[in-house]
Amino acid sequence: MTYVINAAYAVALMFLAPWLVIRSLMTGRYRQGLSQKLVGLSFLPDDDGRPVAWFHGVSVGEINLLGTVVAAFRKRHPDYRCVVSCTTDTGMGEARKRFADLTVIYWPFDFSWAVKRTLDALQPKLVVLAESELWPNFLRIAQSKSVPVVIINGRMSPKSAARYAKLGRAARSLLLDRVTRFAMQSSTYADALTSLGIPAGRVAVTGSVKYDGAPSDRGNTQSRQLAARLGIRPDELLFVAGSTHAPEEEVLLDVFRRLRVRHEKLRLVLVPRSPDRFDDVARMLERASFSYCRRSKLTAPPTDAPAVILLDTIGELNAAWGLADIGFTGGSLDGKRGGQSMIEPAGLGVPVVFGPHVWNFRDAAARLIEAGAAFKVDGAATMRQQLERLLDDAELRQSMGRAARELVVAQQGATGRTLDLLDDVLGVHVAVRRAA
Repeated sequence: MTYVINAAYAVALMFLAPWLVIRSLMTGRYRQGLSQKLVGLSFLPDDDGRPVAWFHGVSVGEINLLGTVVAAFRKRHPDYRCVVSCTTDTGMGEARKRFADLTVIYWPFDFSWAVKRTLDALQPKLVVLAESELWPNFLRIAQSKSVPVVIINGRMSPKSAARYAKLGRAARSLLLDRVTRFAMQSSTYADALTSLGIPAGRVAVTGSVKYDGAPSDRGNTQSRQLAARLGIRPDELLFVAGSTHAPEEEVLLDVFRRLRVRHEKLRLVLVPRSPDRFDDVARMLERASFSYCRRSKLTAPPTDAPAVILLDTIGELNAAWGLADIGFTGGSLDGKRGGQSMIEPAGLGVPVVFGPHVWNFRDAAARLIEAGAAFKVDGAATMRQQLERLLDDAELRQSMGRAARELVVAQQGATGRTLDLLDDVLGVHVAVRRAA
């Protein structure tokens, strides 16, 4: 089976090669860490002899999630060395900043030789995958080396469960059966796993770590500094649209234009999810004839208070949420992506609006709506209606913001439950765990 899987990957890579080369030349992506990805890690730098715990996050969102877990793991297990990996270039940039004192590597492509070489170099006692990233060769080789693999902050959407069910026993044996434990965000996700035949003893509900990592202090230093750099004044109303995807920017700009008719001091901070789209969105703003500025081009605070600020940087969205009076979380309008996290703005007391397609954050979205802390909209018309309500009613904004923050604080504690599960996998005795 290994040869078949390797051959399939090779064919896919050859088929995609022209497109990858073009994208690499145009954007500079896919070049970094290519040898690590294709061949694997050859050795562990500065090996100090401590046992290794390997934590992996696909991109920026998962790396941010791991920030909370890795810090807690290091505090509880100072005798372990933590290594962090990621898949994307943007994730690597964030990981190197967030884990500056740790070894950060690229996740190997799922060719058997690259996986085996990396596992041989690290010799981990534990592999922790944030939310997903299940690959058959990796899981098979880790199992053959008796390396436990744990999914944390796990999700299993109805669509994913249906796909696994259609693929049948073969897919489960290649992927799910080789995961040692699943730490799931909610009972709904856990039930979806057990419905596929995963034994209940391997599945636990630990909650969402993203609640623990969500900031709650609107007066934080990063937000204050960003406000100064962007020239945000206290008498303005700020609408932050975070992690947007096409075609959401067009919808948002149309809604924003209409809102400005009655709310002249309203400004929009637009934050596309993918850096690849920063230039495209800038051109969209030019065609729409909005006054705007690009965060990356600012050398001093703008003096003319542009209507739109394009936040074309990495790692400043949370700071922007700390300035927002109202917010929209992207990836939720077109039914292709399942939504981006609304937990971070909620923790900072921002009343949030999102589209109908939020299956990636189904539980968080439902809780926020039930608490009266968020609105779900089905398109431009209802988005404008709900935003108008919020802009017209300062008391409503404040009450929804309080409810959002209180909900996030009440849900915290998943990191500790996740660490307890990892301790169980490592064989740490309960008494030792309690003393840590």
